[in-house]
Amino acid sequence: MIKESTASAFVFRVGGDGECRTALVWHPRLELWLPAGGHVEVDEGAAEAALREIEEETGLRAELLPGPSLPLPSGFPHSAPVAPWWVVEMDACADNHTREPHRHIDHVYVARAGDDGAPGSAVHEVRWFTEQEAAEVEGLSEDSRLQVKQLFAMITDGSLRLAA
Repeated sequence: MIKESTASAFVFRVGGDGECRTALVWHPRLELWLPAGGHVEVDEGAAEAALREIEEETGLRAELLPGPSLPLPSGFPHSAPVAPWWVVEMDACADNHTREPHRHIDHVYVARAGDDGAPGSAVHEVRWFTEQEAAEVEGLSEDSRLQVKQLFAMITDGSLRLAA
């Protein structure tokens, strides 16, 4: 089975009304609301791919929030990229990268929208969802719904902080 590295990101912001929202994109081929994401290119790491995909698909500039990870040992000679929140393996149908069924190894990140959270030029339709809207909207993949539900819960209980 062919396995390909991908990166996706749930982008959050707190609006002027004080309510937290996440930006999801409409994927025209899959006909689903999904976090921004795509394949990791040969000249980038997963964190770099996540930021690129956010900007390409939503028009947003964002900052990745480090996922849970252990600190590197004191004196460790290499740098660490931003850790993803999850790494998941999922079946993928044929696409423009691979013409046969394959698997994506998806590095899932959480990001905070920069500036005012207003998208610039985006290649997909972008919509900001509140926690309630994400729970109820039709066309949100069930795996994404479960992830965003957990992230909103972590924001509510303070274990995930969006403030800079």
